[in-house]
Amino acid sequence: MTLSNAQFGNFRLFTLETGTFLLDGGSMFGVVPKTLWSRQLECDERNRVLLTARVMLVHSAATGRVYLIDSGIGHKFDEKFEKIYGLDLSGYTLESSLEYHGFRTSDITDVVFTHLHFDHCGGAVRRGDDGQPELTFPKAPHWVHTAQWDNVLHPNEREISSFLPENIKPLRESGQIQLVDDGHVYEPGFEIVMVEGHTPGQQLPLLSDGNRKLLFAADLLPTTSHLPLPWVMGFDTRPLLTLEDKKRVFSRCIRENILLFLEHDPHHELVTLGDTPQRPSVAWAGTLDDL
Repeated sequence: MTLSNAQFGNFRLFTLETGTFLLDGGSMFGVVPKTLWSRQLECDERNRVLLTARVMLVHSAATGRVYLIDSGIGHKFDEKFEKIYGLDLSGYTLESSLEYHGFRTSDITDVVFTHLHFDHCGGAVRRGDDGQPELTFPKAPHWVHTAQWDNVLHPNEREISSFLPENIKPLRESGQIQLVDDGHVYEPGFEIVMVEGHTPGQQLPLLSDGNRKLLFAADLLPTTSHLPLPWVMGFDTRPLLTLEDKKRVFSRCIRENILLFLEHDPHHELVTLGDTPQRPSVAWAGTLDDL
């Protein structure tokens, strides 16, 4: 596994691998039978499939800002947690990936969360020297959509286990949470696309170099195995809305040839889509190095 990067207009983009983990295959594919999804992703004896916690660093030449998009699971959890989720940090961690590209945690000026499930925000909180949770990027504003933050503060019973207190409490008490609404623009060439089916207020960063666009797909498209429209995760709070989100976003991606950066796919980092919005497929696959 290598770490890639590319110049993309005013932005330098960097792939950060923050470890791999295992999740229940049935939960990852909802109503899709195991006989079908297991042809796409192999599972272990406990029915768990391998996933990456791949995030992105965006360095803006125009503003000098260094954005971290999501932060992986982190490594502050106990042995029981690591065993349940098969957490493997032997390849890369968030910190070692940053170091590989020549950055330190103190260089991060902004943390942009697609949403606050533990595998997307856990790396933003670490254990301090006193063993207590602290922010990994204490001076950076941490950007969250208003609807997602309200959902975190008043969680439904379906999602509450994904909003871990070890993550949410330090973030809430830090004073570093900044809220955004639909249509937010972080700076020219960096806006957001809103999707709601997986969790309320999931913001997908959309970057432009003036000619091409790149969408950070997060949990709208966790892996290429989830391209078929009905293949919706069991974790999604409103699966029928996810279907509509997928149709709408995939249609735009095909029409505009938008690059999709995949957060959880163990085999694909970057893809474009082909065929039709009803039957999307991978038209091209590569990494940031190929741009």
